[in-house]
Formats: sequence, structure tokens, C-alpha cells
Amino acid sequence: MSSMNYKGYTARIEFSETDGVFWGKVLGLAPSTSISFEGETVAQLTQDFHNAVDFYIADCAKSGKEALKPASGKLMLRVAPEVHTAALIAAQANGLSLNQWAAGVLQAAARG
Repeated sequence: MSSMNYKGYTARIEFSETDGVFWGKVLGLAPSTSISFEGETVAQLTQDFHNAVDFYIADCAKSGKEALKPASGKLMLRVAPEVHTAALIAAQANGLSLNQWAAGVLQAAARG
């Protein structure tokens, strides 16, 4: 995944061969919020990304809502019982609780 970062916001970048433009979408926002942007060049894409984020931040300030809501740190997962058992065994084999083990695995995966 190609990405860009600005003021703590991360966006996924794609290229549309059909339209001949780069486009991006900001990740990690509430499901009801969407920030997208585009440009024919990397410079235009970058400028539109910055403008979109700046507009979003200003709009949030104007309306009194919080721009970025941090995740709570609570994550509920539903997995097959076999996966749950395998994860529990892997955690115990490493002397960790399942929460500690899962947090480490998720952190490593998020870093790519």
C-alpha cells in the first residue's frame, strides 16, 4: 500500500488508469466520515491531500466536534475456536497472556 501522512492523518494512495489520476482516502476516521482527494501529479495529489485535511480540521473546529477520535484500546474479535486455541497456546508458549500476545502480533502486522 502506498500512503501519505500529514498532521497525524494517514491516507491510502491509488492510481486510476481510467481517469489518469492519483487519488487517496484518509484512513482511521469514523465510519460516517470520509476524506478523499486526487491529483494528476504527485505535487497536485499532495496539495489536495493537505487542503482536504486542513479543511476537515477547520470544519471540525467550527462545528465543535473532535477531529480525530482515538481508538478505545478495546478490540473484540470473533474467530474460529481452533484459531482461538492456537493463539492461546502460542501466547502461553511465549509466557504471555493472550492479550499481550495479540497486541504484539497486531503491532507487528500494523508496522508491515
